[in-house]
Amino acid sequence: MQERLDRFISGQVAGISRAEAQKLIRRGAVSVGKEVCRRPERKISPDTDEITLNGERIGYKKYLYIMLNKPAGVVCSTRDGLSETVLALLPPDLRRRGLFPAGRLDKDTVGFVLITDDGALAHRLLSPKRHVDKKYCVRLRDPIDPGAAEKFSAGMELDGEKLLPAGLEITGERECYITLREGRYHQIKRMFGALGNEVTYLKRTEFAGIPLDPSLSEGQARELSPREEQALKKEDNSSLSYFFPSN
Repeated sequence: MQERLDRFISGQVAGISRAEAQKLIRRGAVSVGKEVCRRPERKISPDTDEITLNGERIGYKKYLYIMLNKPAGVVCSTRDGLSETVLALLPPDLRRRGLFPAGRLDKDTVGFVLITDDGALAHRLLSPKRHVDKKYCVRLRDPIDPGAAEKFSAGMELDGEKLLPAGLEITGERECYITLREGRYHQIKRMFGALGNEVTYLKRTEFAGIPLDPSLSEGQARELSPREEQALKKEDNSSLSYFFPSN
């Protein structure tokens, strides 16, 4: 697959817009192979052509897959006029055109957000038919209802809609982990609200079988490792069999 040289540079090099890439090319700062190229419109093959900028080779990655530990107060959006977005937290070396958060966390929810520019994969992961597991650490105002695990695993009904089964692992009087196979609006808060309780803290600790890196402080991000990327692309990312063993 071929791509325009200026588009390739702006897509692969953090902080360089397409207009800036065109200026650099016309100035003779870009080479294709051993040949200086001054035509921004030149078609190149990213997989095979060696592209250098100011003598340094531009490494090619078709897609980026980034793990971000989202802090509270930040929105999962590409742009927002009032609040800081998750993209604004990315370090310069991880910024490039086309990145977006795959799915959303509420503004006050913290934890794992996947950021990518692989639209096809994001669509598969977020498809209602895919049911990718998402695990959360939950703290509550009141002690947990003794029957909550059974109610969640049976599939609760909210506003006339039947939810998919959810896994509940109680770790303390007011603390637990919950694993969802879907992502409805304020789902966890509404589920506990239906039991007369209130969520006071919510953190996504795992997405599609990939745990949040404990070394990432809130607001920090890194690329997924090759093993994590492979896990992300698996056809079956469900771990809920832990909660619902087959008979």
